Amino acid sequence: MSPQLISILVLVVVFVIATTRSVNMGALAFAAAFAVGELVADLDADGIFAGFPGDLFVVLVGVTYLFAIARANGTTDWLVHASIRLVRGRVALIPWVMFALTGALTAIGAVSPAAVAIVAPIALSFAARYGISPLLMGAMVVHGAQGGGFSPISIYGTIVNGIVEREHLTGSPVFLFLASLVVNLVIAGVMFVLFGGLKLWAQGAVPLDGTGVTGGAPGRHGTPDSGTPAPPGGATPAGTDTSGATPTASAPAVSTPAVSGPATVTAVAARPEAPDATRLTPARAATLTSLVALVVAVLAFDLDAGLTSITLAVLLSAAWPQDSRTAVGQIAWTTVLLICGVLTYVGVLDEMGTIKWAGEGVGGIGVPLLAAVLLCYIGAIVSAFASSVGIMGALIPLAVPFLAQGEIGAVGMVAALAVSATVVDVSPFSTNGALVLAAAPDVDRERFFRQLMIYGGIVVAVVPAVVWLVMVVPGFG
Repeated sequence: MSPQLISILVLVVVFVIATTRSVNMGALAFAAAFAVGELVADLDADGIFAGFPGDLFVVLVGVTYLFAIARANGTTDWLVHASIRLVRGRVALIPWVMFALTGALTAIGAVSPAAVAIVAPIALSFAARYGISPLLMGAMVVHGAQGGGFSPISIYGTIVNGIVEREHLTGSPVFLFLASLVVNLVIAGVMFVLFGGLKLWAQGAVPLDGTGVTGGAPGRHGTPDSGTPAPPGGATPAGTDTSGATPTASAPAVSTPAVSGPATVTAVAARPEAPDATRLTPARAATLTSLVALVVAVLAFDLDAGLTSITLAVLLSAAWPQDSRTAVGQIAWTTVLLICGVLTYVGVLDEMGTIKWAGEGVGGIGVPLLAAVLLCYIGAIVSAFASSVGIMGALIPLAVPFLAQGEIGAVGMVAALAVSATVVDVSPFSTNGALVLAAAPDVDRERFFRQLMIYGGIVVAVVPAVVWLVMVVPGFG
């Protein structure tokens, strides 16, 4: 048995054990990276740790640290209220506002994870407050980022178009952008319908008087939409993570009166020690300034989102220590372990040539249409665990030999590969999915992780075939 095949089988075993024994998959992946790296790939510790995602580690820690402070001082509450006013109280429009916001950020040059890191905590805080499915809100944020991700001036678009030009392939930057936008927009629309969006439309608008009483949304507690089991009495204590992990939010407690019918009302009780959610206190103003500074630093000055977030969080902690006392404990450490462990193992696969081995095996099939769909699936599967940009950079050159034969259109094939390798970033093992998982307050994290993993699996199984059928097959022959 070849070392590459052994490494793939070990990855399958890691998934099985993590699913059946409730062991943290990141810890298992670290152990697997050590075993496979030392015994199969003949790598030393430096070779194994070469795949450790240090930048992602800092992003996860920094962003969750900064937004833990924002939750503690009520900034996210203020943003939620401002968002309601922006759409005149229509809660159903907020997921689309978040989709458009992340799409605009990536379209003008933000790296997709940076846009998600900025928007996801705000979006998911809103979802927790108003009973919007966290899976729906997280998907809208990620698909929005990917929808704008291939504009001609975006990071992804520039990279892919550069690869196409370097490989002397026929390209179309506009088609690439529109293909990604349409696919992600369609998926977002399907998610909106399936996960409670129509009920939110039927709910109408919530009051804008700032009293803290809002129209109830189905699924706030103990429903499939919310992802959070209801405790006795229907209330979740403030700051409680029902998975038993370290609390990740200090949002106001929510209680649901026993009112039947569509007019159900959810009363949001403000924390006794917290100022009114509509008032802009000095701490909140400074936190908002920090969030704007994060956006400017990432987009205008190309600074690292993680390091910038930690720096801003430290400054806020020094100025208002009472709001930041528990923030470090609210960093999503379990998620950090999970993501970093899995990506370290993927790095071992890359070091020992498993990814290249699989791609070359597909490229040598000799049946262009079959090779095309398999490359799309490889891009989707690997990208669900690794860098989307890295996968695109590897797969497009692998497709060059049969694209050069002229039987398959290069424009459609490149777009199909690009969409397949990025639309799967809703996976909790990808950077964007990990950020969504880490940012969600007041959810059962293990359940939300499984929801994201199942949804990511469905996207991996369906989307590559659909984009291949729509973008590649018509250009064959």
